[in-house]
Amino acid sequence: MNRLRPTVFATVILGLLTSGVIAGAAWEDSPQRLRPPAVPLVTHDPYFSIWSRTDHLADSWPMHWTGAVHALCSVVRVDGQPYRLMGMEPKGAPAAEQTALRVLPTRTIYRFKAGPVRLTLTFTTPVLPGDLEVLSRPATYLTWTAASADGKGHDVAVYFDATGELVVNKPDQAVVGGRPRVPGLTVMRIGTKDQPVLAKDGDNLRIDWGYLYVAVPDGHTPRTCLGSAEEARAAFASTGRLLEKDDRDMPRPARDRWPVLACLLPLGTVGANPVQTHLILAYDDLFSIQYFGTNLRPWWRRNGADAPAMLQAAANQYADLAKRCGAFDARVMADMTRVGGPRYADLCALAYRHALAAHKLAAAPDSTPLLFSKECFSNGCIATVDVAYPASPIFMLFSSDLLKASVEPVFRYAAMDRWPFDFAPHDLGRYPKANGQRYGGGEKSEDRQMPVEESGNMLILAGVISHVDGHVDYARRHWPLLKKWAHYLKAKGLDPENQLCTDDFAGHLAHNVNLSAKAIVAMASYARMARMAGHADEADAFRKTAEDFARRWQQMADDGDHYRLAFDRPGTWSQKYNLVWDRVLDLGLFGPEVIKKEVAYYKTRLNRFGLPLDNRKTYTKTDWEVWTATLARSEADWNALMDPVYAFVNHTPQRVPLTDWYWTETAERRGFQARPVIGGLFIKALADEAVWQTYRRRARP
Repeated sequence: MNRLRPTVFATVILGLLTSGVIAGAAWEDSPQRLRPPAVPLVTHDPYFSIWSRTDHLADSWPMHWTGAVHALCSVVRVDGQPYRLMGMEPKGAPAAEQTALRVLPTRTIYRFKAGPVRLTLTFTTPVLPGDLEVLSRPATYLTWTAASADGKGHDVAVYFDATGELVVNKPDQAVVGGRPRVPGLTVMRIGTKDQPVLAKDGDNLRIDWGYLYVAVPDGHTPRTCLGSAEEARAAFASTGRLLEKDDRDMPRPARDRWPVLACLLPLGTVGANPVQTHLILAYDDLFSIQYFGTNLRPWWRRNGADAPAMLQAAANQYADLAKRCGAFDARVMADMTRVGGPRYADLCALAYRHALAAHKLAAAPDSTPLLFSKECFSNGCIATVDVAYPASPIFMLFSSDLLKASVEPVFRYAAMDRWPFDFAPHDLGRYPKANGQRYGGGEKSEDRQMPVEESGNMLILAGVISHVDGHVDYARRHWPLLKKWAHYLKAKGLDPENQLCTDDFAGHLAHNVNLSAKAIVAMASYARMARMAGHADEADAFRKTAEDFARRWQQMADDGDHYRLAFDRPGTWSQKYNLVWDRVLDLGLFGPEVIKKEVAYYKTRLNRFGLPLDNRKTYTKTDWEVWTATLARSEADWNALMDPVYAFVNHTPQRVPLTDWYWTETAERRGFQARPVIGGLFIKALADEAVWQTYRRRARP
């Protein structure tokens, strides 16, 4: 098949964008090159995160990332004939023919043929990195667009409902519904009767406080009802109407006749010209995070906004945000195609909302933005440093504010008297309660701590913040901690003791070569910050140490045609993904011959679905594979290392939000899913100075 080279293709698209010929249509209609293991539908935070796990939207119920059903249903009636678009009911109604699926950074677009009508269903979650107000707003737009396929007029109406499953942790919890009054909107809401705000922490949990909202502009002449799922869906399918009265039998368990918020959106007679309607699906969690005993509001609520105000703002900005999302998607897809090719662009599109939805943006009491990650299906920890580190490239590329917000909770914790160690902490607790480290020895002992890992991570993250900002104002605020951690690495980093690294599932390892590389690039990052801050002597000393350590590292780790897993273990190997910062930040520590030798060796160790993490097992980490591939200097080597990753995405049998831990021989998930670290897939863009510079200019404060 003849096709433009990625760089040429991206240039053409960028030229069209610049000339104003298109905004996003070319990418909406371009082919989906990777099969999403799970398709993002409504993706805001670890609680409001809904996915489709089948190739066709009507083949299953949407689910929360944990696997619990979070049923959303959509049906279209065309000349009296019902067709299912989303979900498995009403029984007896055939599924519309799904003709296309496209996942873009902020949108998921499904196309259908329902009899003589073509219909598009678009999920738009406007998580635009330059606008924290909009990004933090928990509102997704569902837009239906219909047009006649045969040139004749057809009567078309759309049905949608969302069930009480979205507001409970367990379906036996009682829910209540209501109809808040919001000018210009028809609004329904549902929530639990008991409202246990921030009562639980853990991993495999769903939210059971706050309220789910369905809001439709009055201009769309909606008809709505609160009723049982079976009755509401059957009524629309059989008569084209909704139940005449709301079901008042509440509170009742969510599984008792599955109460739903149901909408009928009449499109009228639809001809060749497209007709469109939309609604807003939103979730107000009231309070989002507990930070050392204080319950924090979500960022969008920091100035006193409430759900009605949020819904009105979302409604008023619909047209503008649709345009902005189209332009953002087109720009990101063009840039990612330029730096990594069209399949890499598809991978980044799949990763974008995934990574953001594994975080929650909250407001500190002093109104500082604090971004909290969750270790989804790992151990449920909150604000884990060795999760922030692999997740960080998405923020490094798109938003200095979010990058700072991701480390600010850790810096504040490490400065407290309760943190007794000379190294950085691992985590702040278990989501959504950030009340102190829970992992390993916590605040009491050095048992199962990660001193070199986490100290190196924080120094590198602070170094990139300074690089993106072009100054060290942020680093200065935390200089005593950065200096302490740098001196810790100077003493302990070259040849680490028997300890864990971020790959803690592999167990303790002494003399870890890759961990040593992290310490070296972290010290060089600190030296660069020190120079920017005017601390010339400190900068010279740490730069000299980093250079000396890099030379010794090459001698100690050398194993002929590659570098070892551990300094004292000849015949071993591992991915040296931490070396990526030497390239991305142009630190000049490790010569090109080091990377050339490693990349050449990696190509001899590839399995069908990826490069193993090291010689001990055949499993790998998706994020580290992309970091390792980014070391490659040639397009051929990049493709050689990435082709198996794309094969994994296309063939993994687990239909879940991307896992970052899988077996390279079978594509089977080993563990983890929906984790923040998928944000690390954007690191290739950081290695393209022209692209990163463009985004840095937008991100700088």
